[in-house]
Amino acid sequence: MTTPNINTDQETVFVVDDDEAVRDSLRWLLEANGYHVRGFGSADDFLRFCADVTQSNRPSNLVGCLILDVRMPGMSGLELQDALIEQNINLPIIFVTGHGDVPMAVETMKKGAMDFIEKPFDEAELRLQVEKMLSKARQEASSHREQQAAEELLRKLTSREHQVLERIIAGRLNKQIADDLGISIKTVEAHRANIMEKLNVNTVADLLRLALSKRSSGSPRP
Repeated sequence: MTTPNINTDQETVFVVDDDEAVRDSLRWLLEANGYHVRGFGSADDFLRFCADVTQSNRPSNLVGCLILDVRMPGMSGLELQDALIEQNINLPIIFVTGHGDVPMAVETMKKGAMDFIEKPFDEAELRLQVEKMLSKARQEASSHREQQAAEELLRKLTSREHQVLERIIAGRLNKQIADDLGISIKTVEAHRANIMEKLNVNTVADLLRLALSKRSSGSPRP
């Protein structure tokens, strides 16, 4: 199968279901409401698509959401959810099934699925859930961009400036930082000024927000 290209800047509703009639029905419904939709007949096809996106050096956290059938030949929807979690592909998911039960629903929700809808599904409810998922995806994408911007700015700092910054974050005063690092207070003040300029911030509060945004992303400290 030839993996389709995608503009990762475009919000997309991905539909993974082995039933072509269901895929077409969902596509018509969602496209009629202004959504961009891509369908896949199997979990393997969708994983190959995700691999193509990653290998092409495009964002791995696609701005979109996933409507996923639970029971499919080969890899099931539950197994695909596990694979996406393992590969750190962050797509909000709702499961659609005609064979669901409460324990299965609970399991998918524990792993991060946003909802679990049984066939035949209510169209208004599905549209509402899709908009909720895309809203979450937008927020996550915005957070990801902010973290990337923070990391890019922090890479401008020297090793010594990183040491000073860590102590500013810890609430240390200039005199304490000077004692910690064996440098003069004037040198600390110079480093602080350079840090503020390189990070393009005007207040300590802004500095803390930027530094803590990078730390919350899970990136290692310098």
